[in-house]
Amino acid sequence: MKAGTWRRRISADMGALAMSVMVTAALVDPVFAYTARLPSGLPELPSMAETMQLDPQAGFALQGYDPVAYRLEKRAVAGSPAYETVHNGAAWRFVSAANRAAFLDAPEVYEPAFAGFDASAVADGRAVDADPRQFAIIGSRLFLFRTQVNRRRFVDDSGLLTLADSQWNDVSRSIAR
Repeated sequence: MKAGTWRRRISADMGALAMSVMVTAALVDPVFAYTARLPSGLPELPSMAETMQLDPQAGFALQGYDPVAYRLEKRAVAGSPAYETVHNGAAWRFVSAANRAAFLDAPEVYEPAFAGFDASAVADGRAVDADPRQFAIIGSRLFLFRTQVNRRRFVDDSGLLTLADSQWNDVSRSIAR
C-alpha cells in the first residue's frame, strides 16, 4: 500500500476509535456527552436544580438585561458582553463593572423574585416565562411579568403578592429542570 493510503486508513481508524470512546462514555455518563464537546472558556452547565429563567437562545438570565439597572435607571437596560459574570449557573450581563460588583456583593438584592417567572402567573399557581421589560419593584423586590396586563393586575391587587409567595414552593417544584 502507498503511504497516503496508510495515512488515510490510520486517520479513519483513529476517528472511529475516538467516536467509540465518546459513545461508550456517553452511555456510562450522559453528562459526558455534553461536557466533552463544550469549548473551553464557557461557563459551567447549570445544575439540575437550577431554577432561574434563562433566555432560551443565548442562555442569559433576564435575557441579558442588567439586574442592577432596574433599581438605578428605573428601566430595563441591556447589559454588555464586556461585563458578564456567572452566578448560580446562569450568565448575567451588566452595563458597567460597578453594577457587576454590586450584584456580586449582594445577588439576593438584585435577583428577580420567583426566579424571573411572571409573578402574576405564580400567584395563579403556574410558572410562565416573563418579559424582562415588564417589571415592577415593590418594596425591595424586583418582579417580572409576561404582559403589561399581568403587571397592572399584580401591582393593583396587593393580595396577589402574598398569594404568589405562598404558591412559589409548589410552583418551583413543577418547573422542568
